[in-house]
Amino acid sequence: MSTTTPAAPAINGQVVGLAHYASRAVLERVLARSGTTFQQSLALGAVAGSDDAVDRDQLVTQMIERLKIDESAALETIAELTASGLLESLPAEESRLRLTDAGRTLSGEIRAAGAEIAARLYRDIPAEDLAAAARVLTLVTARANAELAGAEQ
Repeated sequence: MSTTTPAAPAINGQVVGLAHYASRAVLERVLARSGTTFQQSLALGAVAGSDDAVDRDQLVTQMIERLKIDESAALETIAELTASGLLESLPAEESRLRLTDAGRTLSGEIRAAGAEIAARLYRDIPAEDLAAAARVLTLVTARANAELAGAEQ
């Protein structure tokens, strides 16, 4: 009796989506412990990636573009983070947001957990395979975003 390795499926949106949802589910188990949603974690990460504070409108735009959500969902997420004391407006500039100490701590914990998850999920995959996958997925994302932008006009 011979054993053969099954052929890899053709790459398509379903294969990419299944990988995304499976890895996201692993992260969401970690997020659930802090009561943080996936959308909230991405918003915190976006603010954490700035030097000090971000413009609220820029954060909304970034969330809309990355998460493919509407403006009201982005604003609701920001409101939730503000109400929970993880984000705050700058006293002199209400349109600019920054992390509170609690937000900075939580964002760091989420980033560390995400890095640990990625290390487990991507272990033993050759670097050249990961680089090729990143190039292909970046190109597909750019093409899909271009198509979405064309559809909006």
